[in-house]
Amino acid sequence: MSHLSPTQLRVVRAGLPMTPLRRRYIEDLQLKHFAAGTIKVYVDAVAAFAKHFGKSPEELDLHHVRQYLIHLIQDRGLSRGTYIVHLAALRHLYHVTLNRPGRLDALPIKNREHKLPVVLSKEEVRRILAAVRNLKHKALIMVAYDSGLRLSELRHLRIDDIDGNRMTMRVRLGKGQKDRYARLTPELLKLLREYWLAYRPQTWLFPGETPDKPYDIATPGHILKKLCREVGIQKRVSMHTLRHSFATHLLEAGTNLRIIQLLLGHGSLRTTALYTHISVQELRAVPSTMAMALAPSLIPNEAASKDEVSS
Repeated sequence: MSHLSPTQLRVVRAGLPMTPLRRRYIEDLQLKHFAAGTIKVYVDAVAAFAKHFGKSPEELDLHHVRQYLIHLIQDRGLSRGTYIVHLAALRHLYHVTLNRPGRLDALPIKNREHKLPVVLSKEEVRRILAAVRNLKHKALIMVAYDSGLRLSELRHLRIDDIDGNRMTMRVRLGKGQKDRYARLTPELLKLLREYWLAYRPQTWLFPGETPDKPYDIATPGHILKKLCREVGIQKRVSMHTLRHSFATHLLEAGTNLRIIQLLLGHGSLRTTALYTHISVQELRAVPSTMAMALAPSLIPNEAASKDEVSS
């Protein structure tokens, strides 16, 4: 298998045969500089499509794609995001690899679901950090929360990305294949120095089982979920929850939305504006209608009107 690329090897090891069509599809995605993780997701989506009909995609057409997408929504109840991934994977297959441009353009995209992400409170974050006994795990979680990095960005941090003089962390080829700098706070720098002295990582800041590979993608999420169970947090959390919490807590502390956009690496301010719907700081300042009903004398307008009547 030496003639296969690392991405193709991962596909083979996942149990999928490396057919000529699959090889060409992967190469087309690589030519467009798709991330390895995205390629794996796309390949799995196309494989599921082919398995559903028991035929090669070359033998299937628009009718089959439409039928399959309806199956995903009606029978499997997939979310909008997952539906879009399957549609994008199949569009690339037919429009580019199979050279049938425009065939799937007419297929509709499911209406956007306006769901708010799960956010941890500051007190819940403190409980999680207090429960961490492994220094590497603590550093991993603290980097995610204190810098707002995506999991893929966190896993691919290198030792030389940490700049203690400029108090920054270099994020290489984040989402959209763009480099950027994340902030490095004094508290996080202190923790990372303690971690480095204890573990002495050489290349990757958080190496996996072998020093030459980054941390396994599933492990950080398992660690966080286990810690949440230990401290009695019942929310459905993932590593991305720490990123959401980072942005929300900054907004509630009065940080400018534009600054939060830069820290998160968002291309559009509209994406960052989501956190204005999550922040509860202003909601807490709204008077309780129940309290006002139970103690009407405390309502300023009513108290003023009573004074006017008595005078």
